[in-house]
Amino acid sequence: MKAEAKIEEVSTTVSVPGSKSLTQRALIAAALAKGNSFISHALVAEDTLLLVSGLQALGARVESADGGYLVSGTAGKVKNNGKEIFLGYNGTALRFLTAMVCLGRGKYVLTGEKRLCERPVGALVGALQGMGVDISCHNNCPPVEIMANGLTGGKITLQDIESSQYVSALLLCAPYTSKGIELTVQGDIVSAPYIDLTISVMKDFGANIYETGRNQYSVNTGNLYSGREYHVEGDASSASYFFLAAALLKKVIRVSGISRQSKQGDIRLLDILEELGCKVLAGENWVEVAGTDLAEGNFAFDLNDMPDMVPTLAILAAFRKGRTLITNVAHLRIKESNRLAAMVKELNRIGIEAEELPDGLMVEGGRPAAASIHTYNDHRIAMSFAIAGLLIRGIEISDKKCVNKSFPEFWKELKKI
Repeated sequence: MKAEAKIEEVSTTVSVPGSKSLTQRALIAAALAKGNSFISHALVAEDTLLLVSGLQALGARVESADGGYLVSGTAGKVKNNGKEIFLGYNGTALRFLTAMVCLGRGKYVLTGEKRLCERPVGALVGALQGMGVDISCHNNCPPVEIMANGLTGGKITLQDIESSQYVSALLLCAPYTSKGIELTVQGDIVSAPYIDLTISVMKDFGANIYETGRNQYSVNTGNLYSGREYHVEGDASSASYFFLAAALLKKVIRVSGISRQSKQGDIRLLDILEELGCKVLAGENWVEVAGTDLAEGNFAFDLNDMPDMVPTLAILAAFRKGRTLITNVAHLRIKESNRLAAMVKELNRIGIEAEELPDGLMVEGGRPAAASIHTYNDHRIAMSFAIAGLLIRGIEISDKKCVNKSFPEFWKELKKI
């Protein structure tokens, strides 16, 4: 983006951690790779630490070092220590490791907290069964039990999947299958930009992956991952809360370590902010948002490609004059919480008219009031309502520690504002 002359001086500069999505994909690739990798600016948070523990159980050596991770890979030889792999609330890790352990030998059990065991994994289990894997789960949800004997690969079709993580899980392991994988995704794909992140990481670690048609992917066997240095860019989801703060406070806030050219789908929130009247400036490694009077009236936004931005946009909508429809995000009911129901309840709690729709939310802008916010152990609800608390004295977040899932330094960075 061509930078324009600044209208105002930057009010605050904040930093965000490395992308959770890219950190987890890079950890999987590095753990499967031959040789050593250094993943710099990696996210060190509850989710990634759970994944690291799982990878260590599978034979990878992963150590914290200099703001990142040193990883000594397994060269695709996945070990089995006979112990259950516990992944807390980390749905991404559960799905990625479900495919990865199939490369090993013997019995594996993957499980997590109660909420994780309510989140679907059946489509991935079905695809692996189609490749001859002895794998089962309970009512389409974890725990997942696998009697592994290597992974053959072959032709796979997924249809109308509720998570792109199924695609990513299969693709990440594809170079280590005996036949390679030809994967076709039919119908709706939720959070499609995350597949692009997976492909990018795979190529960076040396895999050959081709997009042979619309939502069709081919991965050759034999082109295995090689250890390398990999730098993780800043997390666009974490940055969104500071973009929101700029929009609501009518300040200029710079977020360092993030690029507007990022492949992360959540960076597209900036397009919505511009549509609603904010100014956005960007450099190679920073983004600034300058808040102004927000556009009034009725708007509708399809957030299928960036569902994690629903809480952020819903808080913006609460302060904007007019009605906001957020659509095509029915799958938010199976996130860390039922995010649609949770957002409606908490918006109502602060005096904002909001309604849960079959595929999204309706929010009528108004005058938010003080309240104690329930987080439902969901980091994104906590962080989005924390920004509302910058404008409304008396908003209290009931469980501040839940941000440790993705952004342990959030409250420290928020104090800068």
